[in-house]
Amino acid sequence: MIEFQSVSYAFDDVPVLEDVSLSIDDGEFVLLAGGNGSGKTTLLRHCNGLLEPDSGDVLVDGTPVAEDLIAARSSVGMVFQHPRDQFVAATVGADVAFGPENLGLERREIDRRVTAALDAVNMAGREDDQIDALSGGEQSRVAIAGALAMEPTHLVLDEPFTGLDEPARRSVLDRLASLMADGTGVLLATHDLRDVCGLADRIIAMRNGRVAVDGPLAAVLDDLEGLEVRVPGR
Repeated sequence: MIEFQSVSYAFDDVPVLEDVSLSIDDGEFVLLAGGNGSGKTTLLRHCNGLLEPDSGDVLVDGTPVAEDLIAARSSVGMVFQHPRDQFVAATVGADVAFGPENLGLERREIDRRVTAALDAVNMAGREDDQIDALSGGEQSRVAIAGALAMEPTHLVLDEPFTGLDEPARRSVLDRLASLMADGTGVLLATHDLRDVCGLADRIIAMRNGRVAVDGPLAAVLDDLEGLEVRVPGR
């Protein structure tokens, strides 16, 4: 479980998050919606300690993130909006192996995790491929594989469909549906609910750094009006 307890955060004295309290259960698929500047990305970056709150606490599996960053980053896999922002190696296999290597795992275990993660995103056997030669959708899947190689209980994604064409979007959606079926919790930030709302158990919408809406789509659809969120047709 990921818990936010009265979390507030400011950048250059400008409030970005204000008194945010919510929890994401294990195995739950949650959409974090809102327009630009609503606080979505900032909230996500608190999940594994990329940012620390000015006040309040963020807990992963009951432990404050700040007390055990390694545990938090093992339990919460992060996928950035632009996959290139997180690639650290030239080839697919080396990049996916980077996280497990930094955990100090044995080579056999690292190789097992890389193989399993690439298989999960339909990139098996592509370890030697150059990342720069991949399509946008393939790069997104490699980024997801890099997070999965840490064997997280939650996968956190920030606008993962940005810049992807329809086949690439569908490929990523299929992978997310498969992960959800396997019990991985998903927290996905987006301003466009049209493609993903069918997968979600719950939608949280933010405005001005606060939670404005929280509930199943059918219950909160009318409340999303005016929050700069694209919703599916009725």
